[in-house]
Amino acid sequence: MAIDNSLLSGSTTLLVLKLLEDGEMYGYQMIEELRRRSDRTFELKAGTLYPLLHTLEQQGWVTAREQSGSDTARPRRYYALTEAGRGQLAQKEAEWRTYAAAVTQVLEGGACLA
Repeated sequence: MAIDNSLLSGSTTLLVLKLLEDGEMYGYQMIEELRRRSDRTFELKAGTLYPLLHTLEQQGWVTAREQSGSDTARPRRYYALTEAGRGQLAQKEAEWRTYAAAVTQVLEGGACLA
């Protein structure tokens, strides 16, 4: 089943920060890893990812470095989470868990208040 893109737009920052939690990655690698981890539910486009990475870099949540590949390949830009980014990831994970629990509660009939 296709997922409405508006559901993804609110969680893209969280997903990208989570991808970088275990180490640096380059853009296409992030797109493929997100696709793999989500069982192809999230098909992030480069036109969405790179502006987001630029914003995260400006906010100080990620850093970027370029690494040259082979003689014919263009240099790759690798992104890594900063300490501030780790703090944001923890905050956004907590927000998401609260939100997801509330949605689940509504879908299952709401809280039973005594």
